[in-house]
Amino acid sequence: MTQPLYNFSPGPAMLPVPVMEQVQREWLDFQGTGVSIVELSHRGPVFSQLIEDVQTLFREISRLPDSHSILFMHGGAQMQFSAVPLNLIAMKPARNAQYVVSGKWGRLAEQEGHKYGNTSVMLDGSDSKYTRLPEWDTSRINPEASYVHITTNDTLYGTQWPEIPDSGDIPLVADATSDILSRKVDYSRFGVLFAGLQKNLGPPGLALVIVCNELLGHALPETPKLLDYSLCRQERSLMNTTNTFAVYVMKLVLEWLKDEGGVEEMERRNARKSARLYKILDHSGFYLPIAYPEHRSHMNVTFHLPSDELLQRFLSEANTAGLYSVRGHSEVGGIRASIYNPMPYEGVDALAQFMIEFERRNG
Repeated sequence: MTQPLYNFSPGPAMLPVPVMEQVQREWLDFQGTGVSIVELSHRGPVFSQLIEDVQTLFREISRLPDSHSILFMHGGAQMQFSAVPLNLIAMKPARNAQYVVSGKWGRLAEQEGHKYGNTSVMLDGSDSKYTRLPEWDTSRINPEASYVHITTNDTLYGTQWPEIPDSGDIPLVADATSDILSRKVDYSRFGVLFAGLQKNLGPPGLALVIVCNELLGHALPETPKLLDYSLCRQERSLMNTTNTFAVYVMKLVLEWLKDEGGVEEMERRNARKSARLYKILDHSGFYLPIAYPEHRSHMNVTFHLPSDELLQRFLSEANTAGLYSVRGHSEVGGIRASIYNPMPYEGVDALAQFMIEFERRNG
């Protein structure tokens, strides 16, 4: 019997097996057209219907109201570090924007936004070396700010906002790349929410952007056409050739998610999966958890080992055991198990049993 392999990669992450099997079946002939999805015209009726179906399905699963538009944009989430200020920062004359820096991605977003206006760090978690989220303080919100930017889940340190913070009358912008559709969220609360597809939605190379329609129409004059939210909405995300394959796979992932029970079921599964690993960390005198308990992520479980020698041994033996890509980010080190929606409980349990046995032999 072949040993199962479980992919804990932080992104591009594993896709549901049924999705990959359907891609394989349809690769040479998409829906009876006789051509592959990657050969299909993005302006033809077949793909036009496909992208409309994806938007409808996402709106249904997320319960997104008609007050918000759904866009597909090039460049993944980091391209939105530029697109957000280009589209929003001029909504108020002061061109101010505030950023909550809870790790690398918030830091990079603020640095990019600074090119287009007066950005500032509203809250910063660096005092804890980003192992906990900064305490939310509404008194720090500048009433002249065009928006407040947060990262809902930090993949490096394994922290996650347990509740989406309240930014009052100031539009809230969120990078939700690593936890979108992993738990119940009121998406209508966001001015803009964006997510690269490669963790919970599909393959890399494209970003999903949700934007409140009331915020459209404020793009800076120098905004590139392909980054203009209003133009993207007007052209149905088809101003040029989009990543047709990514849109197609996202549709399959959304269908899988719906068939599995929707966001509510994903939230239940993700809580169970992460609890399996955190229980080991909390009862171990060997493993060293990175994130503070109150801000632990259900998507990325992070921890250190007592020495670099043990870390290298853990990585080598984990790989041999079919536990793929558990090395932590270079900025943090240690171990990182990314357990997004498609990761089955069996994979998490296999890692948990490996951890217990590794500690028994090396602790």
